[in-house]
Amino acid sequence: MEKDVKKAKTVGEGVGFDRIRRITGYLVGTLDRFNNAKKAEVNDRVTHGTN
Repeated sequence: MEKDVKKAKTVGEGVGFDRIRRITGYLVGTLDRFNNAKKAEVNDRVTHGTN
């Protein structure tokens, strides 16, 4: 007898996404439209590690 084997699918598998960040009150994907001061503010941020 042959069994039907189903592969478990993860929610969201195969769905592409872009990174969205909240920077200085704005939700942004890229920094293209930021002026030099806003770009400097982003570069000066401290990155916190995750455990």
